[in-house]
Amino acid sequence: MKTLHLKINLITVLFITLMVTSCDTLDDFTKFDITYNESITIPATIPIDIPFVINTPEIETNSESTFSVNDTSKDLIEDIKLTEFKLTLTNPSDEDFSFVETIEIYIAAEGLEDTKLAWNTTPIENGTNVMYLKTSDEDLKAYIFEDSFYLKIETGTDEILTQDYDIDIKTVFAVDAKILGI
Repeated sequence: MKTLHLKINLITVLFITLMVTSCDTLDDFTKFDITYNESITIPATIPIDIPFVINTPEIETNSESTFSVNDTSKDLIEDIKLTEFKLTLTNPSDEDFSFVETIEIYIAAEGLEDTKLAWNTTPIENGTNVMYLKTSDEDLKAYIFEDSFYLKIETGTDEILTQDYDIDIKTVFAVDAKILGI
């Protein structure tokens, strides 16, 4: 009798372990990334030590089609979080990000409050033309559900810029959808 009871307990534990492992594996299939790329220009003659704001053009989300390609829909999305925010200085090619004193990025969309998305408050080393910013842990699905959003870039410089600086922006959003709609 004890052996039978032990076997039943062992089978129960194995079944629960299998279910939890299977759910974690299934959950991985409901996660995917959405990447957006945009470019901005910081104009020459921006005043030194005075913060300024640059808005990107509107960025179309195309979320419905992205969800469809990933076999999900808006109503099945659990959360969307920013996992990467990368800035690449493309022009002038012989310059770097050492002119940046601070930088904060906000996401904005019509009818939604601006939300701090990414930032860097430490001095940038000379010779760096790629910068990865710290990212927030906010759920951003309200912005991605919109038709478009834009980024507000607040930055301060510690140098006088004598020429325009072209910067490519890459953002990666991790999307987590419900497993089989449950």
